[in-house]
Amino acid sequence: MRKEHDYTAGIAWTGNRGEGTRTYKGYDRTWEIRTAGKVPVLCSNDPLLGGDPSRHNPEDLLLSALASCHMLWYLHLASNAGIAVSAYEDHPIATGETEASGAGRFLRATLHPKITVPAGTDLIKADAIHHEIHKYCYIARSVSFPVTYAAEYLEETVSEE
Repeated sequence: MRKEHDYTAGIAWTGNRGEGTRTYKGYDRTWEIRTAGKVPVLCSNDPLLGGDPSRHNPEDLLLSALASCHMLWYLHLASNAGIAVSAYEDHPIATGETEASGAGRFLRATLHPKITVPAGTDLIKADAIHHEIHKYCYIARSVSFPVTYAAEYLEETVSEE
């Protein structure tokens, strides 16, 4: 049985320099994500569009959400499969395009998880988990561009003392 549930977030524009949007170059493209009970996240638009490169932009946030969702499902499914993951990091890459009008979209994303497991782990079994995640990951199931992965596995060695 399916059930619906809501997610909430809050944003607040912080880029008014005193004149609002009176002129196109007279305001900053900055805002904060202010979700109740959570630490604010400072944001700006894409640096390609004049945004502050030190702040997260919507593209960063979408790619991070995609990689985070994949990671959380990987950890869950690995645990269910008896695979002990001791470290996981990812540096995903997404490719986008921008049309002459300024409209843009993501074309594809590749996740690059680096996963540390104990020596002797069945790496074929560990890798197969990635193919199951698309059945569950909220974000991957919601985007309209292809998501692939290129995982790397590091095996922990037990030091003898």
